[in-house]
Amino acid sequence: MKHDDTTHFGYQRINAGDKAKRVREVFDSVASRYDLMNDLMSMGIHRLWKRIAVELAGIRPGQRVLDLASGTGDLAARFAGLAGPQGLVIMSDINAAMLQQGRDRMVDRGFLGNLAYAQINAENIPFPDQCFDCISIGFGLRNVTDKQRALQEMQRVLKPGGRVLILEFSHPRSKPFRAVYDIYSFKILPLIGKLVVNDDASYRYLAESIRMHPDQETLKEMLEQAGFELCDYHNLTGGVVAVHRGFKL
Repeated sequence: MKHDDTTHFGYQRINAGDKAKRVREVFDSVASRYDLMNDLMSMGIHRLWKRIAVELAGIRPGQRVLDLASGTGDLAARFAGLAGPQGLVIMSDINAAMLQQGRDRMVDRGFLGNLAYAQINAENIPFPDQCFDCISIGFGLRNVTDKQRALQEMQRVLKPGGRVLILEFSHPRSKPFRAVYDIYSFKILPLIGKLVVNDDASYRYLAESIRMHPDQETLKEMLEQAGFELCDYHNLTGGVVAVHRGFKL
């Protein structure tokens, strides 16, 4: 299958080979205040979204979990608690600065035994076939250059019976709510970014990248195209965020 050699970076078209670098620059800029910005941007609701995602993941003791785009480790920490001492959670990110922030945070919180760390590009997962019970990616898929390839890689490294869980910004269902959300995203978010991390451009990219991300039904179809079955999604906060699941049977 022939791939276009350009992709979107927010609303811009850029060379596909440049996207990972551009995304890395965004997260290098915001890494040190990432958690604070998440709380401010979502008014703390991101914690509820992650709690619901963890419940939908259904991690059991002894299982092996790969958490892609871990950021500062909110999902990985919860999974480590559920997998227990016999399980393993690999906390990963393509961005070294974000991974270091997350690793430092986990060490400070006393997570040691069943957490490992790896710098990973979701399009080229460096593990053999069928080795994880669950793969998660929270607020990271929209930054991946070739999303379909990443989904196929996730399917490849899952064990039969395993599942993928994608927590991501999505498309609000209600038109009036969407209008308010647009004002918030394009006017208020960059202002918060300017005030807190002196970086409005990264948060303008965030708003644009959300709009360019596939909607709920399209992402469900992409999961099915990658070979996942029993795919579903759960809208949270009116569709601002959605949790997609797919199973490898």
